[in-house]
Amino acid sequence: MASRPIHTSTQYRVPSTSALVVVALALLVLPLCQILSSPCEASPWYKELSPEWGGHIRGRGTVSWPDEETIQGALEPAPHYDGTADFRIKNKVFFGQWGYFDTHYEAVLWGGDGWRTARSLEELYPGLVKLFGAAPDDSTSFMDLTWTDANDDYLFYHRIDRLALTLQPEWGALRIGRQALTWGNGLIFNPMDLFNPFEPTDILRDYKVGADMVTVDFSVHETGGLQFVYVPRRNPISHDVTWDQSSLGGKWHFSFGTTEFDVMASKNYEDYVAGLGSNGYLGDTAWRMDATWTFLDEQSSDNGFLSLVANIDYSWVWLEKNMHGLLEFYFNGLGTDDYGEAYNNPDILIRLIRGEMFTIGRTYLAGEVQMELHPLFSVYLSVINNMADPSGVLQPRATWDMTGDLQMTFGGSIYYGAADTEYGGFELADTGVLIKPANSAFLWLTYFF
Repeated sequence: MASRPIHTSTQYRVPSTSALVVVALALLVLPLCQILSSPCEASPWYKELSPEWGGHIRGRGTVSWPDEETIQGALEPAPHYDGTADFRIKNKVFFGQWGYFDTHYEAVLWGGDGWRTARSLEELYPGLVKLFGAAPDDSTSFMDLTWTDANDDYLFYHRIDRLALTLQPEWGALRIGRQALTWGNGLIFNPMDLFNPFEPTDILRDYKVGADMVTVDFSVHETGGLQFVYVPRRNPISHDVTWDQSSLGGKWHFSFGTTEFDVMASKNYEDYVAGLGSNGYLGDTAWRMDATWTFLDEQSSDNGFLSLVANIDYSWVWLEKNMHGLLEFYFNGLGTDDYGEAYNNPDILIRLIRGEMFTIGRTYLAGEVQMELHPLFSVYLSVINNMADPSGVLQPRATWDMTGDLQMTFGGSIYYGAADTEYGGFELADTGVLIKPANSAFLWLTYFF
């Protein structure tokens, strides 16, 4: 199981562009409305404002048992106890019928044994892949809207996670700013989702990490639409927006009968990606499939690689309980069965660092079963299995809606596999460092407002 590097800072970083961007977006609202021929009202714009507020406060407790042969187990004997508190407040202001403005602010505090271990690992092995969570990093984003404070006891960061203006002319929509965008039909793995995808083992999927981008949607009659996206990114050394760090892409969505199709083409960093997806129904069963081909840049040893995901899901009633299940196959054409050498492959390593790829094997079979024991209480069992090892992870969990505003979630992750397998543990080549994910259990309490 692979993961991304730890990004921490001991000082607050003040964003140089955030205030200017907010002012610029505000000033652009009325001119863009007129240019795009949006149905602006004749009355003053401020009389059309209609704000909505929401958010949550969440406390998370985690206990994990790293293997004593791993470096994290040697640095801090098991078990590891960690606590996290996160707060998110979100606002959406509607400007009549022609647009709205989204803003999300979040603040997160993390401390405990796991954090201290992650801190020590970063000091001992700068750039080593992380084994736990980390703060989102805005060092290559167009806007630096993340402030981070870290020491040996805790990590604290707060950031603007959404800051986007959406205009809704008759021909479609235009959105500018920090936002979330998802492409593809994958439910656990999603190779077509190039912009901050969820990790396959992520249980919490309330919000994707926001990315700075411009998206444009065009309606195409009643059969579908065209969507274009531009993601400007900064060079990590010069901090200038450069073409080789940015992304540009388009997706055509259309339907034929009850089957829907997606055709995608994108320039992502230095690579070009083409994709084809489809979804539909076979009786009462929903099916989805995506395939992408990545054309690697000239410096790579291979010309390109195929990624493929296919899944089905179905709902039924058993013992008078509502049930839902899904099954998904994933093929990673860039994967390998020599896990220790995987991190010496620059094509794999750069995608692990950027968070585009989370596994280093080639073939996986994943699934999930949900049973609704009560309208307010559901249990789940998820599994991700590397078919070549075999090795994988089991994730049992339950969700209890205690009140209309308070929710409890508890469960864990159990990894299995023999030595020298992806999830059972393997040594990094020429380092003697054992990479092995730790079994863990968690309890979350979330208050929504």
